[in-house]
Amino acid sequence: MSSIEKQHLLTAKQMAEFAVNGFLRLDEVVPQELNEAAYKEQREFQGNGSTYWNESKVIQDIFNLPQVKGALQSFVGQYPIYDHSFMHIVRAKHLKGQGYHADSVIDTRPFGYDIQAFYFSHDAPDEMGPTLVLPGSHLRKVSNGSISRYKNIVGQKRMVAKAGTIGFLHHGIWHCAQPNHTDETRYVFKLRLRPGQEQRNLFNTDGYNSEEVREVFKKAYHPWCGDEARVNQIQTAKFWRFLCGDDKVDTSFEGALTRMGL
Repeated sequence: MSSIEKQHLLTAKQMAEFAVNGFLRLDEVVPQELNEAAYKEQREFQGNGSTYWNESKVIQDIFNLPQVKGALQSFVGQYPIYDHSFMHIVRAKHLKGQGYHADSVIDTRPFGYDIQAFYFSHDAPDEMGPTLVLPGSHLRKVSNGSISRYKNIVGQKRMVAKAGTIGFLHHGIWHCAQPNHTDETRYVFKLRLRPGQEQRNLFNTDGYNSEEVREVFKKAYHPWCGDEARVNQIQTAKFWRFLCGDDKVDTSFEGALTRMGL
């Protein structure tokens, strides 16, 4: 992937939101004409969902948009490695949802991650069952479906989206598809990429230690964590050090990392 101009990289505030929540949305980032072409193609596609990436010019055009490429470069660098992709389809009136899961086995990387891009070619309102995610769960490493016994968790978010929206998800985030109560089929295309380089200083780091960014971390308390909310927030602060390439920046609760001599 050719290098992208700095203006198209994610900002420090956007990357901080990703560090805190484990996902980042770019709402309606894809032009409508491309969405319409993709939606038409997806409805007519007769192949296997795993081959769509290689067979579709329009999906390649979408992921070559400067702002989309800039986001991907901010996450996995200039030389990402294709892992897999799939065209996910939930038929009309399909009323069975997935169980919570993470798209990986337990990962041995301390903070490295794969990125998964979820592209919506059409509006995905709440009743259509858009992907459900649990903000802040990405650093709780679990083995795939070991969490499927959980159904509803306080603080979970349904990725209700307009056409042209792409959600970028940390590979470890807890998520699941939801029932489609409408008369229309729901489509979402998922692309997973692995990093081809160390994931430090890849985004636009201007202002990474600013008050605006610190405010993001001050709100990094997820209700499902309960008594471990501060522990989770400190882990998030360590993740931020990794992403920024600065092992001294401290966005942890009450400067806990610095006080611990870390």
